[in-house]
Amino acid sequence: MKTRKFLSTAFLALTIFATTFTFAQKEKTVMVGGAAMYPSKNIIENAVNSKDHTTLVAAVKAAGLVETLQGKGPFTVFAPTNAAFDKLPKGTVETLLKPENKKMLQTILTYHVLAGKMNASDIAVAIKKGGGKATLKTVSGGTLTAWMKGSAVYLTDENGKSAKVTIADVNQSNGIIHVIDAVVTPKA
Repeated sequence: MKTRKFLSTAFLALTIFATTFTFAQKEKTVMVGGAAMYPSKNIIENAVNSKDHTTLVAAVKAAGLVETLQGKGPFTVFAPTNAAFDKLPKGTVETLLKPENKKMLQTILTYHVLAGKMNASDIAVAIKKGGGKATLKTVSGGTLTAWMKGSAVYLTDENGKSAKVTIADVNQSNGIIHVIDAVVTPKA
């Protein structure tokens, strides 16, 4: 009787492991910042694992946007890397992370977010329809202009600064992330 119960428990454990392993293998992950990004996880669950996005994650936490980006969405997030934040004038990030600048930080971060899910081909179609440029409305209420140079997608902010999409189509359970090489900012 004990042997049968043990075998039954062992079989159940093995079945659960095999099912989980098979599911994980079937998920099409993208590597970002040395970590696999799983389509079954939300934006925050994935972003916290990217060593290239520690500044962005710290900023999202300081801005109080974690719950929002864990929400149902869908969202399209243009995610600047740590190197992108490093391009900002010295002291900018530290200043933005101060509690008294929370509203400004929220505006800048939500300027990197679109309501809805736009993958790279959706953006390319919008650019083609727009005769070479597409105006994207951000959650902060501002606009980004998307355009292409060769096969690369770029975004130009309201101040004329551009960022290149370096990794496109990182699917999430609540949207999509496109990694960018610069921080874009709304008109002040």
